Amino acid sequence: MPSDPSNGSGKTQRGDIADASSWEHPLSQLREQQTLIQQPNLQDPGYIRQKANGKLWVRERLTALLDQESFAEVGSVTGNPIFDEKTGALTSFTPANSVTGFGRINGRKVFVTADDFSVRGGHADGGIQMKAPYGERGKQECHWSIRLLDGSSGGGSVATYLTMGATYIPGLAGLGRSMDTMAVVPVASALLGPVVGLASAKAVIGHFRQCDGKGPQPGPPVVKQATFEDLSKEALGGWEIHAQNGTVDNVATSEQDAFDQIAKFLSYLPSSIFALPPVIESPDSPTRREEELVSIIPRRRARPYDVRRLIRLIVDAKGPVDDPGSTSFFEIGQTWGRCIVTGFARLAGRPVGILTSDCLVNGGAIDALGSQKSARFVTLCDHFGLPLLNLVDLPGFAIGSVAERTATIRHGAAAMSALYNATIPIYTVITRRAFGVAGGAFSDPEDGAGTRVAWPSGDWGSLPLEGGIEAAYKRQLNAADSVEAREKLMAGLLKQFESVRSPMKTAHKFGVEEIIDPRDTRPLACEWTAHVYEHLLPQLSTFRQTRFGLDSKPSSGRGYRL
Repeated sequence: MPSDPSNGSGKTQRGDIADASSWEHPLSQLREQQTLIQQPNLQDPGYIRQKANGKLWVRERLTALLDQESFAEVGSVTGNPIFDEKTGALTSFTPANSVTGFGRINGRKVFVTADDFSVRGGHADGGIQMKAPYGERGKQECHWSIRLLDGSSGGGSVATYLTMGATYIPGLAGLGRSMDTMAVVPVASALLGPVVGLASAKAVIGHFRQCDGKGPQPGPPVVKQATFEDLSKEALGGWEIHAQNGTVDNVATSEQDAFDQIAKFLSYLPSSIFALPPVIESPDSPTRREEELVSIIPRRRARPYDVRRLIRLIVDAKGPVDDPGSTSFFEIGQTWGRCIVTGFARLAGRPVGILTSDCLVNGGAIDALGSQKSARFVTLCDHFGLPLLNLVDLPGFAIGSVAERTATIRHGAAAMSALYNATIPIYTVITRRAFGVAGGAFSDPEDGAGTRVAWPSGDWGSLPLEGGIEAAYKRQLNAADSVEAREKLMAGLLKQFESVRSPMKTAHKFGVEEIIDPRDTRPLACEWTAHVYEHLLPQLSTFRQTRFGLDSKPSSGRGYRL
């Protein structure tokens, strides 16, 4: 007689087969475990703590990030099931501290790795060793990769030593694979809680990283042991610090805002370096001419203006430019390297990178962080084939003791190198100043090979005239017998040089290719972008497919600047 698989209890025991001709029983076990894992345990202390801190549970985050019902989990029953010893019934399940799988954002495929802070606070002793490295992938599938980071220890916890019965030599846990992935597909990270150790490395190994008021930070006990600094988490490395030093690009106002920013960032990028950036229908006319552009640059050269408004007047908009949310400009890195403004936008529906300076910060002079920001952004655009709209108003590199201590010129050289070595087409518009080495690097990034125009407000040279005259005529100025005499001499010299300062003089000698009406900037840029997308970018895409096949390692031959 066949044995009763329920053992008289009415509950099917684990491992028993109810029907030798069907797989329904193991499938029902699978579904039972999946259902248990996918429903929150409202009594679990980890879940209670997560909600008490005003944070979404890991699966709530996936629902908020991804298109409805698009998530297909990988490793859905990874963890430790607990069975009743007498009946064999499933009583509880401790899942791995990360959820992984495929989904879609606005219809485009992504792979997501989401930390579950409710499982042992994200410590490694709540995880499964094989799952984290699997999440650092995406190259072969050529889809976006997204990390939702929320763990107090991404790389390991000393508690695992007792379980293992030994210590271990730490490894990269998939970070090498992640770097390969970065070389092919866009990678975005959201920091949604405390992030330390290996998790903090994951946070910065990506093309876009942002936080919702959190920041990567080593634990205060570890820091106190190593450096004797007794600091709170916030003082040690809160979001304010990392938003200003470039560790994170953007700061979100909420978790939903973080997910929306990730979706917007990725919407400008191709699925991989082998594809073209996505083109959409734009409601904005490519021939729109904004009257305000003719007067947005003040006639007084030292007076500042709003460069972000200038950008919004040029790029695609679906509403009034007074409303930043109605334009296609998505700024990246507003809180760090603030002398430089970078972001994505669209011209007649075609994605472009935006690079310019902010004359409201340090007069627009590029400091060390601004140089790093420029280099990183140009590399990002070059890597994924986004053409660059380069709006130049640069008085030069920052000078002074702070600039010297922060190695501004060394970082400036990295920005110069990124611009010069970029393979993407660059449309340069000199809106006002272009002085010194920095002015030369940004206003002529391709050494004469790019497309360049200037506005009639252009002002350029080896040095700004005011400071240059001071240096060139220092002896005569110092010989003046009074302040009034010195000022009179300076005024006379300025008037004398003013006649050669006009950009028209430069155009007469073909020192600048063309001076345009600022109101024509959008139509001309849209026309240029259309040509780039139709004729130039397809060639770059074909070149990448030939040189960097899916079986090769683009990172070894091309590299990516983090």
